[in-house]
Amino acid sequence: MTHDEHLHTLTGAYALDALTGKELHTFTTHLAQCEACAQETREFTATAALLAAATALPAPAPMRQAVLQAIETLPQLPPHIPPTPPARLTATLRRKAGAFAVAACVAATAVFASLAAYQHQQAEQARTQARQSTRQAQQLAAVITAPDARTVHGHTTTGADTAVTTSAQHNQAVFTSSGLPTPPTGKTYQLWFDDHGTKHPAGLVHHDGALLMQGNPHNAHSVGLTLEPTGGSPQPTTTPLIHLTLPTQTIS
Repeated sequence: MTHDEHLHTLTGAYALDALTGKELHTFTTHLAQCEACAQETREFTATAALLAAATALPAPAPMRQAVLQAIETLPQLPPHIPPTPPARLTATLRRKAGAFAVAACVAATAVFASLAAYQHQQAEQARTQARQSTRQAQQLAAVITAPDARTVHGHTTTGADTAVTTSAQHNQAVFTSSGLPTPPTGKTYQLWFDDHGTKHPAGLVHHDGALLMQGNPHNAHSVGLTLEPTGGSPQPTTTPLIHLTLPTQTIS
């Protein structure tokens, strides 16, 4: 590979701020003179932004409700009353007061233990989700920054922006979208690899962002997107919203 050919393969790495030092300076100079690399860099930068949105983790929804419920079960502080001369407690009253204090401590301990267990469970789930999101982001980045990555763009019949990036080196494809309308109740978006008329399911699209497509794109010559019943279909049941022809050199 010549020096110039090597520079053409750095667009994905540049979009992810992965270049440093002399390589960054050399590619920046090259970028100002090569419109093809400039266009591909803009596309990869947009895709990277979609990746970030796709892997963002919201706070666990039940957390606020659980905390409020736990607070309601705790004894509240009594109203402030000016001190009065202490009255002498009988032995019976002292026993009752002691029993009440023990019961209150036991109840508070149980509430805090339940809350701690719930928080631990939620934290574990959040860590698991974070690990899964990290792996997904690494897989997505590996495809879009591969030296042989090629991207095709298109618009759905509803006006959404879409793109498919393929890499023969990784034998994988990434679908990105922006502006997809919320599907009707009971419906979902589904991707398809089209192998010269034979449709293979390639994953469900639940929201805008980036998605590592399921299946092998090696023999596919195009990608389609349809609206299917929730859970997907074994074969398309509606007219494709988009049909993107894949570059033959990336799947040969």
